[in-house]
Amino acid sequence: MLAIKKYPLLTSLLFITACVTINVYFPAAAAESAADKIIQEVYGEDEALDKDTSMPGVDSQSAVGRPETNILISFLQSIIPAAQAQQPDINISSPGINKLKSLMKQRHKKLSPYYNSGAVGMENNGLITVRNAKAVPLKQRNTVKKLVSDENRDRNQLYRDIAKANGHPDWETDIRKTFARRWIANAPGGWWYKDASGNWRTK
Repeated sequence: MLAIKKYPLLTSLLFITACVTINVYFPAAAAESAADKIIQEVYGEDEALDKDTSMPGVDSQSAVGRPETNILISFLQSIIPAAQAQQPDINISSPGINKLKSLMKQRHKKLSPYYNSGAVGMENNGLITVRNAKAVPLKQRNTVKKLVSDENRDRNQLYRDIAKANGHPDWETDIRKTFARRWIANAPGGWWYKDASGNWRTK
């Protein structure tokens, strides 16, 4: 108790140090940026994504004239960036992922007319489906079904591979949810998609 009363800043330092732990959490913002990058490659868009690289710091102005506080600030500034540097990011560069991106990009050129006509729509689970078979000429329907089936197979594999590439197979569900939102967000106007309630809408 004497130490706590005599050295309150030291007590605060010990408390904050205990709170600065390296938790392995799902990096939602990084996953969204990674999804946008892949999706824009598949869609054929060349847009740069802005990343927030700012790091929280401590206002050193309040420490003027207080050496013990300066020590605390210096310590925090050294451990907080180090802790953040160890937080997980999203790796999307593996041979398997690169192969899937290439296949999906090539397939997209064939699928694009069917997105535009409304024959194919985007599900709310990160996959696609034949929304209106009547919009496809009879002779092309089997081709479209195969394109959709192959695309869904590769998307499922993509979500699994990204999770595994990052050492967290348990992230697959979160990665799928992230991609589900970003496929729709990056799609051009006029494409059909299912909202969270399962209703079909057009962008």
